[in-house]
Amino acid sequence: MAVKKIQSALISVFYKDNLEPIISLLKKHGVKIYSTGGTQKFIEEQGGTVIPVEELTGYPSIFGGRVKTLHPKVFGGILHRRDDEGDVSQAAEYDIPEIDLVIVDLYPFEETVASGASEADVIEKIDIGGISLIRAAAKNFQDVVIVASKDQYGELQVLLEQNDGATTLENRRYFAAQAFKVSSHYDTHIFRYFNQAEEIPALKISETHATSLRYGENPHQKAAFYGKLTDLFDQLNGKELSFNNLVDVDAAVSLIEEFEGETAFAILKHTNACGVAVASSVAEAYEMAFAADTVSAFGGVLVTNQAVDLAAAEAMKGLFFEVLIAPEFADDALELLKAKKNRILLRQKMRLSGTDQVKTLLNGFVVQDRDLRTEGKQDFKVVTKVAPSEVEMDALAFALKVCKHTKSNTIVLSNQNQLFASGVGQTSRVDALRQAIEKAASFGFDLKGAVMASDAFFPFPDCVEIADQAGITAVVQPGGSIKDQDSIDYCDAHGMSMVMTGVRHFKH
Repeated sequence: MAVKKIQSALISVFYKDNLEPIISLLKKHGVKIYSTGGTQKFIEEQGGTVIPVEELTGYPSIFGGRVKTLHPKVFGGILHRRDDEGDVSQAAEYDIPEIDLVIVDLYPFEETVASGASEADVIEKIDIGGISLIRAAAKNFQDVVIVASKDQYGELQVLLEQNDGATTLENRRYFAAQAFKVSSHYDTHIFRYFNQAEEIPALKISETHATSLRYGENPHQKAAFYGKLTDLFDQLNGKELSFNNLVDVDAAVSLIEEFEGETAFAILKHTNACGVAVASSVAEAYEMAFAADTVSAFGGVLVTNQAVDLAAAEAMKGLFFEVLIAPEFADDALELLKAKKNRILLRQKMRLSGTDQVKTLLNGFVVQDRDLRTEGKQDFKVVTKVAPSEVEMDALAFALKVCKHTKSNTIVLSNQNQLFASGVGQTSRVDALRQAIEKAASFGFDLKGAVMASDAFFPFPDCVEIADQAGITAVVQPGGSIKDQDSIDYCDAHGMSMVMTGVRHFKH
């Protein structure tokens, strides 16, 4: 296993937190320590003896600290091969010491960018010496241990305690792999920062926070989530989120964001809304959303954009559901909802961030902007002789919000504050409409005076004709068909109103 005792170390870190036990162990084992600047001062304050890197190299830290460790005596000490006679001979000739352990914590580039700092400040947080030390030590893992992040201080501490200050080849290879994870992640974020302006056609994604999932869409598929879910949610109750839970939660929070400033509630199943409503209270909005499809709501994902109070919790406690998402829960409501131990309760702490969507496709990836556009009444172009009433305009705006987040081909039927039904994922728009009409009838909704939203244009007038026969009086659609006029003519002949938005919202 090529066990090697650590006899010398180079330490140059930005964050010193939790470094004290490492210094204590190195002192205990008589390890010679090289260091610079603030790290040197910190080690000395811990009672450690330090050889300044300037003493090793014969050069001071220059250019405002931009150059400290970039010197052959440092990198030679890390990179020379201990089992190569030529390397050993040259190291002796040029008085280059062996460096067995390198501990680095890079300048906080990501954090500096996230803080909104000036470009000058951001550029100064691009670590040069540190990243070079990491790569050099990781390359020579046969002889050198590299700890490339403060997150690994604890692992190193355990290793030094268990192995009496020594490491095995397996240990060093592991830390080398971790080091290249750190360096590649760091470089990815630097590239993405510069590429905001340059738009070089390259896909660079790095996410180091991973959560293993029970399985993927099906039990025979492995799965993991990469990202910081805890930035977005506090999980207050329930079992671990599954792959399918996460897909539905993403759809739920995307939909509910459309109703900012209102009290809205939505119930989703397989990423499609089976109930959506806006009301004066969460309890009322839930009851209206549930009424739209009392069958599909079973085992669904629930979401609201307002605090869940006791009245709302009482209303939904009898329903079996997988997940409930809200910005806040009253204490008594939380206590009631926690009665089901597997029921997942998520407190959403922030809106969704990021504007890119990435998906694997064929032998590569497709990247697109998130669909952040939603058309409101001000965007509607009336194309029929009869204009929608103000109530109908509100209803069309409501239906369009739901339609945007529903699988294509889709038709949504509603009034101004409640989803009546939708036809989702159909191969023809006529099928989607008929599905929606039949579903609305099965749950007791009268469609007389209802409105219809379509995610894409009508190539023929058959949909408006079927809608008219069902009692629907107003329609919103993007338009753009060479036969738009046929649908308009039918509406004009039968007293229906139609507005167009000029924007399609397919969701595949």
